Amino acid sequence: MSGFLEELLGEKLVTGGGEEVDVHSLGARGISLLGLYFGCSLSAPCAQLSASLAAFYGRLRGDAAAGPGPGAGAGAAAEPEPRRRLEIVFVSSDQDQRQWQDFVRDMPWLALPYKEKHRKLKLWNKYRISNIPSLIFLDATTGKVVCRNGLLVIRDDPEGLEFPWGPKPFREVIAGPLLRNNGQSLESSSLEGSHVGVYFSAHWCPPCRSLTRVLVESYRKIKEAGQNFEIIFVSADRSEESFKQYFSEMPWLAIPYTDEARRSRLNRLYGIQGIPTLIVLDPQGEVITRQGRVEVLNDEDCREFPWHPKPVLELSDSNAAQLNEGPCLVLFVDSEDDGESEAAKQLIQPIAEKIIAKYKAKEEEAPLLFFVAGEDDMTDSLRDYTNLPEAAPLLTILDMSARAKYVMDVEEITPAIVEAFVNDFLAEKLKPEPI
Repeated sequence: MSGFLEELLGEKLVTGGGEEVDVHSLGARGISLLGLYFGCSLSAPCAQLSASLAAFYGRLRGDAAAGPGPGAGAGAAAEPEPRRRLEIVFVSSDQDQRQWQDFVRDMPWLALPYKEKHRKLKLWNKYRISNIPSLIFLDATTGKVVCRNGLLVIRDDPEGLEFPWGPKPFREVIAGPLLRNNGQSLESSSLEGSHVGVYFSAHWCPPCRSLTRVLVESYRKIKEAGQNFEIIFVSADRSEESFKQYFSEMPWLAIPYTDEARRSRLNRLYGIQGIPTLIVLDPQGEVITRQGRVEVLNDEDCREFPWHPKPVLELSDSNAAQLNEGPCLVLFVDSEDDGESEAAKQLIQPIAEKIIAKYKAKEEEAPLLFFVAGEDDMTDSLRDYTNLPEAAPLLTILDMSARAKYVMDVEEITPAIVEAFVNDFLAEKLKPEPI
């Protein structure tokens, strides 16, 4: 276990009081679940979470175990109670060391040292953290993500009775009555044999309302094509009246608004960090894509339903937000040449597939997304923002969260050049330029 933890966290962590703790000691303490708390001292929601998380942490570990000092639990003869096998590590985005010190001082858990800025950034990218505060739970032995939305764990299970909060099958989480907007009630067993879209949305959210209008047409086209497809609306509305008004526009099913527990469990299951989000499942309840919103907007005729992920995407207005999710390889081409974009996708695809398959086997997200960018307003804006030359072809890796870019400007781009570029990036052999 300590090997995985040291690879993830480094050799040393610190307590709120500044005392160093060896990461390998976590194994001796029998830690089985690791919480990564992403936050910042300047965020009021992070300050609120720290207070509630401290109470939660103390209840689970017991007051005597709440202090994570360097010798805590080490060498104890008794096996720790299951819930005391939890440890939390704070991963900060603070840019001021004094503010960071003031913020972590009262934390009963551990933190990555302030100087470990590069490691912090790698963790933000690895787990696709898009907003703060965020809390995810990992199996401390395997590194597998157990729960992506720990904030809901604290709210829904304040006593830790469901520890260690592992994912449950979709069929189990969705079990119960579903509604149509005419008041008809159906059992969730009616979904068997169907692809399912789990739609997290709310009436107060303008992008949600815009997507719903498009999604209604997509739903109609898919059903008219004879496909077994159903959508489940999981509301984030602030009142039942708003839910009913919004749901009246939808031809599909919904979790009853009063069933807050089931809505929350679905948010936890899929680690929802923002809305609108459309997750598409196969008939067995396995995730096909978490990018249903992008797919619906890019495929108005639904010809590519159920939208299995493509290894390489063509950059567009609808998928450009994915550039902010982590490092992205972007190959810029001259789209005035017929077939140039398609040839570029074919060039990158085998390398993208190899990387995706390698990390899927480890049940991890791929560390890179892959794009081809032609010549349009979106590409021009991206070049301007990242201060890239006008050359084409131009091979780049853009890391927006780190405000870093890696550029290879050569006359001819071959599969060997792309693969070497990717491997050097993953091995941290490339020198970044600032964006």
